[in-house]
Amino acid sequence: MLVIHLKDCREFTAGDQSTLREILNPTKEKIDTGYSLAWAMIRPGEKTLPHRLTGTEVYFIISGSGRMYINNEEKQLEKHDTVYIPPHAVQSIQNIGQENLEFLCIVDPAWHPACEKIMI
Repeated sequence: MLVIHLKDCREFTAGDQSTLREILNPTKEKIDTGYSLAWAMIRPGEKTLPHRLTGTEVYFIISGSGRMYINNEEKQLEKHDTVYIPPHAVQSIQNIGQENLEFLCIVDPAWHPACEKIMI
């Protein structure tokens, strides 16, 4: 049985400028899954850099509120909302609330540096 506590995952600044903790990634652990899972956080008033992934991504909002931008669409997200981000879509998310925006990110196939391009 594999159990991972979030506080045991190293916190770092991702390429899109979000604060990230990678929880599961089959390229780093011996687990039989094709996806990766990470926790992300954006401080009030901040926005991630536009970027795109070669695979699909799903965000599940844990706390806070944000505005999601995918290609030419935008939508407000609140606690417990889930958003699907298709492959190759240009995306960013902005914290529009007064508290940290926290969310889980599922990337399929699993995230690796070559699958992401920052659009600046």
